[in-house]
Amino acid sequence: MGSFKRLMTKIRINSMSKGAYIEYLRKQGATIGTGCDISKLADFGSEPYLISIGNNVRITKHVSFITHDGGLWTLRQMGKIDKEAVKYGRIRIGDNCNISWNATIMPCVTIGDNCVIAAGAVVTRDVPSGEIWGGVPAHKIETIEEYYNKIKDVTVPTCNMPKDKKQAWLRENKPELFD
Repeated sequence: MGSFKRLMTKIRINSMSKGAYIEYLRKQGATIGTGCDISKLADFGSEPYLISIGNNVRITKHVSFITHDGGLWTLRQMGKIDKEAVKYGRIRIGDNCNISWNATIMPCVTIGDNCVIAAGAVVTRDVPSGEIWGGVPAHKIETIEEYYNKIKDVTVPTCNMPKDKKQAWLRENKPELFD
């Protein structure tokens, strides 16, 4: 795709609602369940039709889905494999997952249900259901139950508050955050 066409596609995507963007990805061949929240800054690569996303999945900014092995370029240049050779792999994301900022999901990866992928993680192998993974390469950090038990007594009810109300609530109820 030429650079002008890429720019025009980015402009068109940027002007879409999140719902319209999900429909656009579906038209590109991605399988996406219901109740998903997908950032328009996520990168579905050149083969979105190899990506399946379950229900109630959140894909945040700058997540990249890599569905082919770019390392073959070196082998092609060395004459070790055919100049047209490519290796592809599906990516599957289960239900109720959160894929955090700048995570990269590599080919042939399945992420189970109820998983969290930490910001900046590079996922190179399957993630079992109910686990939190992070790092480069990504590895298990803890189970979702361990995470819940660790944070259940320290959460605050500000998720859907407007920015100014959230700041006021935090200043009043969590002043130590502003020290």
